[in-house]
Amino acid sequence: MNTFQLILYTRKECCLCKGLEDRLRKISLNDLSPPLELDLIDIDDLDASDELKLRYDMEVPVMVLWSKKNNKAIMKFPRVSPRLNDQGLFLWLQQALSKIHISV
Repeated sequence: MNTFQLILYTRKECCLCKGLEDRLRKISLNDLSPPLELDLIDIDDLDASDELKLRYDMEVPVMVLWSKKNNKAIMKFPRVSPRLNDQGLFLWLQQALSKIHISV
């Protein structure tokens, strides 16, 4: 079981959100170091908190690295270019992950 999640905060009808979600589903997040498990959170969903909507309303799509072991966010990723292809996105994620100290 992966101990880290890649949370993608999204909203329906957002073409940038859908594009990033599609590319993330095409790459093998399990091959990253550390391996990641994708989880989507629609900030407009009835179950989403008002805090989430206020925080990410004008920013989606937003990717956050979440530690399931510690139940907390480790980092918010910088905005990723929608022009990156699948391999470029994989390498971009690996580079971002390599810059932080994560104890597995």
